[in-house]
Amino acid sequence: MKVTGIDAERRWSESMPAAYEQYLVPVVFRPFAEDLAARAAALHPRRLLELAAGTGVLTSELIAAAPSAEVTATDLNEAMVAFGSARSPGAAWRQADAQRLPFPDGGFDLVVCQFGVMFFPDRVAAFTEVRRVLAPGGGFLFNTWGPLGTHAFGAALQDGLERAFPVDPPQFLPTVPHGYADPAVVAADLTAAGFAVEEEQELTLEGRAASATDVATGFLAGTPLRAAVEERGGGPAARATVIEEMTARLGPGPVTAQMTAYVFRGTV
Repeated sequence: MKVTGIDAERRWSESMPAAYEQYLVPVVFRPFAEDLAARAAALHPRRLLELAAGTGVLTSELIAAAPSAEVTATDLNEAMVAFGSARSPGAAWRQADAQRLPFPDGGFDLVVCQFGVMFFPDRVAAFTEVRRVLAPGGGFLFNTWGPLGTHAFGAALQDGLERAFPVDPPQFLPTVPHGYADPAVVAADLTAAGFAVEEEQELTLEGRAASATDVATGFLAGTPLRAAVEERGGGPAARATVIEEMTARLGPGPVTAQMTAYVFRGTV
């Protein structure tokens, strides 16, 4: 499966990492980072590679959960590497393409990726590259989002976008973050890359935000939705429509929502 139409280098830039970190990481990503780091630590890795590390939320959790491991964190986007390396200096940070990793064969005993595999243009190729850099017996631990309807924040946001842009609403959420939501397809891709699928689990956690406005701001300013909205001429009125719809769906004031993901672990 290939993801088309997303220029990661162009669309993850400027102030986006800061907005992503402030509004989305505590609400959407930290609960799953804590879970994934605990799973990683239970495997007792010595040399750990993180892919698509973003602003470093999982990186920090990995360093804390597995303090004896040597952690190397990578991301395709230079802006994310700069932000993440300042946030989590305990890891060695490098800009890297998951499909062309700049590491020798067998250099790691665990590769971890939080909500990044959906962005890989050719997943089987990327998984094959992960297998190359793993030592015999090494593991690949990652998670993916479930269908958009199982993520209450994302579903409410998409409804708001469809109200704001009734003719051509942005499809980033259903096609990219939530576009790799069939566990059978993910498992088949792992197998095609030479992995044995050791673990496949559905996991639902809660996210808590100060307001629906904060969540909307995070998605609209800190993800590729920013470019999609700008390309459609969306401005303050579109943002207000999205916030209004999200508030109607989630409620005013502090909001809590369930989010479902799948966790996979493959071994070589």
